[in-house]
Amino acid sequence: MPRVSLPSARPLVGFLLPVFLLLLWAASAQFGWLPEQILPSPDVVWQTIHDAAVDGTLWSDSFISLTRVLRGFAVGAGIGLVIGGAMALSGRLKALIDPLFLAVSQVPIVGWIPLLILLLGIDEELKTAIIALAAFVPVTLGTYQGIRDVPGRYLEVGAVFLLSPVETLRHIVLPAAMPAIFTGLREAAANAWQTLIAVELLASTEGLGYLMAYGRQLFQLELVLTAMVAIGLIGLVTDWLLGRAAAYFQRWEIR
Repeated sequence: MPRVSLPSARPLVGFLLPVFLLLLWAASAQFGWLPEQILPSPDVVWQTIHDAAVDGTLWSDSFISLTRVLRGFAVGAGIGLVIGGAMALSGRLKALIDPLFLAVSQVPIVGWIPLLILLLGIDEELKTAIIALAAFVPVTLGTYQGIRDVPGRYLEVGAVFLLSPVETLRHIVLPAAMPAIFTGLREAAANAWQTLIAVELLASTEGLGYLMAYGRQLFQLELVLTAMVAIGLIGLVTDWLLGRAAAYFQRWEIR
């Protein structure tokens, strides 16, 4: 008889912990384990999400924050790909750039904010620069490590087929380095969101970070949780899209 394959339950396992925490949260609200001023009930948060979505506030703030993240991420990731690739392909450039890169990467992102405020002010340029810096470091490291770790036997195959340096880079080096590059990109995307919220808390009048700060100032924690839910969902979608892109570019890989 032909063997019938049953659908795997593994994708559902990831929902067990969130469902358990949601039930625990609902029980806490039902039995009054924590005051509502500290932890609003799920019903209150859901109603806040609904109202913010209906009146457009949630969509507007999410779009503003997403635009800032994409702009800063594009700048930082683009520079990181170029710098990381240059350091991996040229020992002289690595010797020139590496000390400065290490010094820059050792300073926490929040440590750059006072200096960049003095240089750029508190407008969109500040947010773009901070997010770009947060994305730049992991992408640079991932690109450098991915290219440096390309197995020598791959390069020998390119030499056998008499590939030019450009063809070797395009057809052998970059495909082999894609796992490490996308690891850096996914880490950079997470860093970009975390940094955005920090800078919006400090210097913004719109966006999800501002919504969190506004809710905290008014002691309306349901607004804070609403912004956190939006940030978490957008972050999950972003990571999923990068994961699909990574799978596409790595489809040649032998497993």
